[in-house]
Amino acid sequence: MDSGLQQLALCLFFILCRLFQATAEDDWKIATATLSRDRDGSSSVATGGACGYGDLRQSSFGGYSAGLSGKLFNRGSSCGACLEVRCVNHIRWCLQGSPSVVVTATDFCPPNSGLSSDYGGWCNFPKEHLELSHAAFTGIAETRAEMIPVQYRRVKCGRRGGLRFSLSGSSHFFQVLISNVGLDGEVIGVKVKGHTTAWIPMARNWGQNWHSSLDLIGQSLSFEVTLKGGKTIASYDVAPPYWRFGMTYQGKQFHS
Repeated sequence: MDSGLQQLALCLFFILCRLFQATAEDDWKIATATLSRDRDGSSSVATGGACGYGDLRQSSFGGYSAGLSGKLFNRGSSCGACLEVRCVNHIRWCLQGSPSVVVTATDFCPPNSGLSSDYGGWCNFPKEHLELSHAAFTGIAETRAEMIPVQYRRVKCGRRGGLRFSLSGSSHFFQVLISNVGLDGEVIGVKVKGHTTAWIPMARNWGQNWHSSLDLIGQSLSFEVTLKGGKTIASYDVAPPYWRFGMTYQGKQFHS
């Protein structure tokens, strides 16, 4: 090959490598993060939250959870999403090498209009902020840090077992909490089907709780779940006709 052509090919190769690197870096977005604590010093996002998951220490999240500011929480539609987070640009507080952790969005970080968004009002709109559980925060930064600069990006959720459907309500109000969701983790649509009904769309009540004004007592239940990424999965006869409120049943799981 002519030396000029070799130089041109080498130049094109380096350009493509830089473009690929830039694209990969563009996946990361800038935000801030704090360690979320209750008064007793424990992490508040480990003991429940606005997504409705209940005691997260008993969940599949393994203690790696986060509360999101309003812009990121998006009225609950981000519940269940998985974010890779790393501490950056702070030599004092970031752990060496800027390791990353993967957290699940489980809670809402409310704004505080009485404080500046630069000091204390971390979750004021339109700030992008994460309140991290203890396990998540200490995996990327020193515990004594008050607030740290971070980068985050959406990643696929690795879950064991199937989707979980936790039932609650009454004869006039039927609600299901959907958890342990794989892939992008963000549920945007749910339908329910009794053995004597067609597929019936459900509405988001709050977080990942979906409801309908139906009396489905005594019917076997099937669920159809749609993710933000567009994938839909149907789990048939998840709950038997003798299901009870307060019980949790397992369905199919999303796979890439």
